[in-house]
Order: sequence, then structure tokens, then C-alpha cells
Amino acid sequence: MNIGEAAAASGISAKMIRYYESIELIMPVARTEAGYRIYREQDIHTLRFIRQARDLGFSMSQIQELVNLWHDRSRASRDVKRIAMAHVEELRHRANELNEMAQKLQHLAQHCHGDHRPDCPIIGGLSSTRHANPVSAAE
Repeated sequence: MNIGEAAAASGISAKMIRYYESIELIMPVARTEAGYRIYREQDIHTLRFIRQARDLGFSMSQIQELVNLWHDRSRASRDVKRIAMAHVEELRHRANELNEMAQKLQHLAQHCHGDHRPDCPIIGGLSSTRHANPVSAAE
């Protein structure tokens, strides 16, 4: 199948497929005499694997490791688990950071009258020179 068909089948844009090939995340595929890429079902399977990993938020370097392990039939599952659990910790850390941001913004919004007056704790909090805690600027 051509790159457009591969994009449709994998859920990855043709541009991203070309990019993945350029960074050697996927192996270069066969080409026709006219230079068009020809994708096999195995290539589509790899692209879907990559898409699933991206959907889970893995970094490109983590995906490269996972693809390499996936293709290595003598891999140790502990190596795969190590990558996955490190990513779980990263996700938890980011979730905590997002939760803290939401709480701070909620606090600022609760103190904003949301009327015709120019005073706004949200603007005040964002313009605060304090980097550690913009919430305190609204108090």
C-alpha cells in the first residue's frame, strides 16, 4: 500500500510516517521504480504500535526502546516493564503538577468578581513577580 493508505490504516499522518522514517524509528520501506513508498502489513503493524505508544504519552526515545524490544524475541519482560513503570511515574508526577495548577487557577478565579471592574486576581496572579506561588498575589 502507498503512504496515504498506510496513514489511513495506521492512524498516523503521512508527514509523521516520513518523520518516523527520517529519525529511524521505522525502517525505510521498499520503493517503486518511481520512488513511491510501499508499505506491507508488518509496517502498518509497527506504525500502529507506535501510535498506541504515543497515545499513552511515551517519549520518542522510550518508543524507540519499546520498538526495539518488541522486535527482539529474546527480550526480557523486565526491560519492558522498567520503561513502562518509569513512564507511569512520569505521568503521575505530571498529573500532580496539573492538579496543582488547576487548584491555583481555581483559587484565583474564585476571588475574581467577573464583573465590570478592572481589578482581577487572575491577572494579578499571572503578573506577580513571585514565581513560587502566584495564588498568594490574589490574597
